[in-house]
Amino acid sequence: MRLILKKGEGRQGLPCPEVLLRSSSPAPAEPVDPSRGLRTLSQEEVDMLYEEALYTVLHRAGTMGPDQVDDEEALLSYLQQVFGTGPEEHAVAVERVKKAKAPTYALKVSVMRAKNLLAKDPNGFSDPYCMLGILPASGAVREPSPHKEQRFSFRKGSKRGGPLPAKCIQVTEVKSSTLNPVWKEHFLLDHDDDVSLVEACRKLNEVIGLKGVSRYFKQIVKSARANGTAGPTEDHTDDFLGCLNIPVREVPVAGEDRWFKLEPRSSASRVQGDCQLILKLITTQRDTNMSQRGRSGFLSYLLLLNRLLQFEHRAEEPNSSSWRGELSGPAATVLCLHGAQSNLSALQLAVLHWQVSSRHHQTRTLDYGYLLGLLEDLQAHWEEAGSLPQEQEEGLADSFSAFSEFGLQLLRQLRDYFPATNSTAVYRLELLLKCLGKLQLFQPSFEICPFETELNMDIAAALKRGNREWFDKLLNTQSPREQPGPQRLAGLIKLADTIYEDLQSCYGIYASLFHSIIKVDFFTLTFRQLERLVAEEAWVLTEELSPKMTLEVALGLFELYLTLADIQRFWSSIPGRDSRSLALAGIHAPFLPAVKLWLQVLRDQTKWRLQGAVDVDTLEPMDASSKHSSSAATASLCFSHIQELWACLAWPDPAQAQTLGTQLSQDLCEAALFYTELLRKKVDAQPGAAGEAVSEPLCVVLNDVELLRKAAGQALRGLAWPEGAAGLEGTLPRPLLSCTQALDEDLQREARTVTAHLTSKMVGDVRKYVQHVSLSPDSIQNDEAVAPLLKYLDEKLALLNASLVKENLNRVLEALWELLLQAILQALGANRDVSADFYGRFHFTLEALVNFFHAEGQGLPLESLRDGSYKRLEEELRLHQCSTRECIEQYYLDKLKQRSMEHNRFGRLSVRCHYEAAEQRLAVEVLHAADLLPLDANGLSDPFVIVELGPPHLFPLVRSQRTQVKSRTLHPVYDELFYFSVPAEACRRRGACVLFTVMDHDWLSTNDFAGEAALGLGSVGGVARPQVGGSARASQPVTLHLRRPRAQVRSALRMLEGRPNKEAQEFVKRLRELEKYMEADP
Repeated sequence: MRLILKKGEGRQGLPCPEVLLRSSSPAPAEPVDPSRGLRTLSQEEVDMLYEEALYTVLHRAGTMGPDQVDDEEALLSYLQQVFGTGPEEHAVAVERVKKAKAPTYALKVSVMRAKNLLAKDPNGFSDPYCMLGILPASGAVREPSPHKEQRFSFRKGSKRGGPLPAKCIQVTEVKSSTLNPVWKEHFLLDHDDDVSLVEACRKLNEVIGLKGVSRYFKQIVKSARANGTAGPTEDHTDDFLGCLNIPVREVPVAGEDRWFKLEPRSSASRVQGDCQLILKLITTQRDTNMSQRGRSGFLSYLLLLNRLLQFEHRAEEPNSSSWRGELSGPAATVLCLHGAQSNLSALQLAVLHWQVSSRHHQTRTLDYGYLLGLLEDLQAHWEEAGSLPQEQEEGLADSFSAFSEFGLQLLRQLRDYFPATNSTAVYRLELLLKCLGKLQLFQPSFEICPFETELNMDIAAALKRGNREWFDKLLNTQSPREQPGPQRLAGLIKLADTIYEDLQSCYGIYASLFHSIIKVDFFTLTFRQLERLVAEEAWVLTEELSPKMTLEVALGLFELYLTLADIQRFWSSIPGRDSRSLALAGIHAPFLPAVKLWLQVLRDQTKWRLQGAVDVDTLEPMDASSKHSSSAATASLCFSHIQELWACLAWPDPAQAQTLGTQLSQDLCEAALFYTELLRKKVDAQPGAAGEAVSEPLCVVLNDVELLRKAAGQALRGLAWPEGAAGLEGTLPRPLLSCTQALDEDLQREARTVTAHLTSKMVGDVRKYVQHVSLSPDSIQNDEAVAPLLKYLDEKLALLNASLVKENLNRVLEALWELLLQAILQALGANRDVSADFYGRFHFTLEALVNFFHAEGQGLPLESLRDGSYKRLEEELRLHQCSTRECIEQYYLDKLKQRSMEHNRFGRLSVRCHYEAAEQRLAVEVLHAADLLPLDANGLSDPFVIVELGPPHLFPLVRSQRTQVKSRTLHPVYDELFYFSVPAEACRRRGACVLFTVMDHDWLSTNDFAGEAALGLGSVGGVARPQVGGSARASQPVTLHLRRPRAQVRSALRMLEGRPNKEAQEFVKRLRELEKYMEADP
C-alpha cells in the first residue's frame, strides 16, 4: 500500500517545468549521416577549388579590416593546411596562380538614400539626383584619345587629373520635391578604356579617389545623359547640393555600407546632409579553371565554405554539438575576399552559409542557435531583396527540404534525443523548433515550394508516428503479448506508469514549445494516441484475467487501475477537457472484482499492522514534541493511507462507489475499535505504580484514543462518494454519515471510560481533602481551610497538563469537577444540624474551585462549570443557610417555577381566582379538568380536587377544601366555588400560592395521586390592587398544567427533613402523607 501511495505522491495537480527539468548534463548525441552532406568533390575539382582560393588571396584589393588577416603568407599557409598539400606542391600551385592573368576589377556603388539636404527651391524642397564616376590620379598613364569629348569638373578649379569624360559619368534618377530622397540604384564604375581600374588600384598612392559621388543638381545634366552632345555654351548648370571625395584605397575588402557627410566644392559653398552608399571592389573576369569552365562565383563560394567549415569543425572536440560556426581569422578573411570579388549579395551570402551549415549539421552536429541565427539573417535579407536566380532558389529549397526531413526524423525520436528531464536537450529542441518555424515562414515566398504540405502537418504526422513507435517498443519490451496474463500484467503496470510520466513531460515541457513555436497541439495529439493504445491493452488483459482472479492478480489489477484513473484525472484537471470522450471511459467495470478483493486484503493488512504496532508499543510518548505513543501514529497513518487510496480510486460509478465506500468505511470503523480494544488490553496488563495518582500509561492511552478519533473521523469524511444528482454537494452520504457518527460516539465513550479510570485513582485523595474542609474548626479562615485541596489539585493538574493534549485535559477537568461536586455533596449529607458557617465555608470552597477550574478563561468555561451538579450543590448550600420558613417558601416557589417546564402529560385543570377586598376573602372556582391520567382498571378515574393555600405559616388558620368526586371520567366538570378568608397582605407574601391537588377516589383502598398545579396569588386579580366592579366569575379562567414534584422541589423537602424543629417536622410529615398516594415518577 505504501508503494502505491508513494507512486501517487507525484501525481497531484499539473506538473511544473521546474520539477521535471532535473538535469543539465549534455544532451544525447543526435544521429549523423555523412551521405546527407554536400557531395564529395573529385580530386580535379579539389585542385580547381584550391587554385580558386589561392587566386582570391593573391589578387586581393581593398583595405583589410582590423579583424582580418593582412599577411599574405599566413593566408596561403592556412589554405595549404585546409587542402592538405605538401610544401612543393603548394609552391608550384602558388607560382602557377601568380603567372595567371590578373582579374578585371570594378567598383560597385549602390546609392541608397540621402537625408537632411539643403532646400534650393522656393517650395522649401529640392529635386536631387546624383552624378558619380572615378577620377584617375594625375600621374596615371593615359593613352591619347582620338576623340575629344566634353568633360565635366566636379569641383571648381579642380586640376587633379583634369575633368572626366562624359561617358565615365553615371547619374541616378531625379527625386522630386524632397530633402530625403531614396534611390537604391546600383552602378559599376571603371576608368575609361585607356586606364583600367586595376592599374589605378596598383597605384593607390597616385589615385585621388572616387569624386563627385552625391553631387546633386536641380536638373539632369543633359550632356552627361546624352554622352556629351550638348554644346559648351549651353547653360545647364544646376544648383550644387554637395559632393564626396572617397579614395579607392579606403574601400574595405568586404565592402562598406555607411553614411557619408556631404562636402562643399569650395569654401563659398553652403551644403548640408548625409548620403548612404554601399561600396564594394569586385572582379568581372578571373583567370581560373573554375571561371573558365563556367562555374559561378556562387558555386565556388559554396564549395570553398564547405571545405573551410569541415576543416574548422574538425579542430573542435570530436563529439562537440555546441559549435556555433566560429571561423578562424584566416578562414573568415578568405571567405570575405572571395565573396566580395565574386560580387555576391548579402542575400546570396546568407543563403550560402545556411545551405552549407545546414548540410554540414546533418553530418556533424552544430548548435541550433547558430543555425537559427543563419535563418534569421537569411529572412532579414530575403525581405529586403526578395528574389534569387531560379537555380539558386532551387538549391535553397532543397536545403530546406533536407533540413526539415532531418528535423522530422529527430522529432519522431523526440524522447531519445530531447528527454524532458534534461534542460540542455530541451533547449536544443526549442531551437530546433524555432528553426523549423522559420522554414514555415519561407513557404509562401518561394516560386518553387520546397514542401508538398504545410510543415506543421508534417510535424504532427511525424510526432504521431514517433508516439506509435515508442509505444510499440515499450510494449514489446515490458509486456509482450506472447507472455502469460499474470506476467503481462506486471509489465503493463510499468508501461502505464511510463505513459503517465511521459504525459506529464508532454504537458509540462513539450506542449508549450510546440504550441507557441509551430502551433501544433502536441499534448492533445499525444494524450489521445497513447491513452487509446494503453486502453486497448488494458481491455484485452482484464478480459483474459477476470476468470482467473487470484489475490496476486487482484493486487496487480488494482495498481494498474489506479494508474489508468490517474491518466483520466490528469486529462480532466486541465481546464476545458472532458474525460467522457476518452477511450479509458468505462474502463473501471472489469476491474470491480479485483477492487473488492483488494479491499478485503486492505482490511486484513490494516489489522495486522495495528496488532504489530500495539505489540511493540511501550505506552510512552514518541518524543518530546508529541504526547501519543508509536502505535497511535501508525494507526493514524493507516487511516490516512486508506483515505488517500480511496481518493486515488475515485470510482466513477455512483452505485458501485456507494457499495465500495460503505464497506470500506465499515472496515475502517472495525479497525479503529479493534485498536482501542488492543490498547485496553495492553494497559490492563501493565502493573500500576503503588500510590500513583496520575498514571502516565493511562494518559498516553487517552491521547492515543483522541488522536485515533480525529484521524478516523478525517479518513471517514474523506471516503465520500458521488451520489449523483440527488446528492448535496459538501454533505456526506447518509450511510457514511451514520458510520462516522457511530464511530465518534464509540470513541468518545472509550475516552470517557479511560478518563473515569484515570480520575478514579484520585477519588480517595479528593474525599480526604474535602473532609479536611468539612472538619476545619470555625476559627480557621476559609482560604486556609481550602488551601490543601487547591494545592493538591494544582500539583495533579500540572502533571495532567504535561501529559495530556488539550481535548483530553478538558475531559479530565470535567470528570474531576464532577468528582469534587459529588464529594462536597456527600460531605453535606454526612453533616446534619451544623452551623450556618459550615455551609458558608463550603460555599466559599465552591466558588474557589470555580475560579480554579476556569483559570481566567484558560480552563473550563463558566457555563459548563455552573451547570448540572453545581446547580444542585449551590441550591443545597443556599437552602442550608435559610431558616425553616424560608425553606418552606422555597418549596412553594419551586412548585410555581415548575409550571412552565411541564407539558400536558398529566392533564389540565381550569380554574378562576379573585380576591374580594370588601370581604377580605379569596374566591377560588374549580371549573373543569381534561386529559387526566386513567388510574382505574377500567381506563378511567374518579377524580376530585383538593384546594389549599400555602405556605402554611402564611395561612395558619386556613383549612384545605375539596370538590365533589366525579365518577368514571377523565374530563370532569366541577364548577364549584370556594372561599378562603385571608388578608391581602398574606397573599402578597413571597411564595404565597393556591395549590390544586387532583386525586383519584378509591372506595376500597387509598386514593391515588393524579397530579398537582400551583397558582401564585400575586398574579390574582384584586390582590395587587382592589378590583373595580365585577366578581370572581367575571375574571378570566386560568388553565394549569398538572405535574408531579421534580427534583428541585424535593431538594427543599430534604433540607427540611434534616431540621429538628417542630415546624419543619410537621410540614414534612404532611407532605409524606401526600406522597403515599403518588406513584413513582415515570
